[in-house]
Amino acid sequence: MAKQRNEFWKGFWDENPTFRLMLGLCPTLAVTTSLVNGLGMGLATLAVLLGSNIAISLVRDSIPSQIRIPSFIVIIASFVTIIDLSMHAFAPVLHAALGIFVPLIVVNCIILGRAEAFASKNSVWMSVLDAIGMGLGFTVNLMVLGGLREIVGSGQLLGRPILPAGYQPSLVMILPPGAFLTLGMLMALMNLISRRLEVRRAAGRKELT
Repeated sequence: MAKQRNEFWKGFWDENPTFRLMLGLCPTLAVTTSLVNGLGMGLATLAVLLGSNIAISLVRDSIPSQIRIPSFIVIIASFVTIIDLSMHAFAPVLHAALGIFVPLIVVNCIILGRAEAFASKNSVWMSVLDAIGMGLGFTVNLMVLGGLREIVGSGQLLGRPILPAGYQPSLVMILPPGAFLTLGMLMALMNLISRRLEVRRAAGRKELT
């Protein structure tokens, strides 16, 4: 149980795909102009990651090592096509807002990285936990980035004003420089929290000895 729990939670902190591993930064920086966009992109990535992890784990013993990467890409592209067409049919406004970045999930380093590093070496159940944990971690990252940029850049959240009427929006936050600034500040905050936790753990170990 402990191993399964670790595999699920690692995507939120220890192996956070955005703030730790710095993977998938292209869609992270490009689409997080609002919380809704971040949520939509995160869930689309989660769906592809879950489907591809399951499929790759099921057929991992049948794929020759010489063609494993091309095979993984074909599997991933199949799920991306399903998600892309589904979003186009059932969420056309969100699909239009995300644009080319939905098809580009095919080359997202998070997806191929988990396929190569985890799904191709582990059971279906462990691959499911890995996919859900990493996918939800990525989705939370995008939502936080999108929410902060939307609030500071427009004074709104989910399209509704939440700051006082006299607030002057900082338009730079919904432009590309705002994405880099927000990402950098969140990474710095995460590193600061990690260091303080390490100091507390080290102090606790000293007390025990």
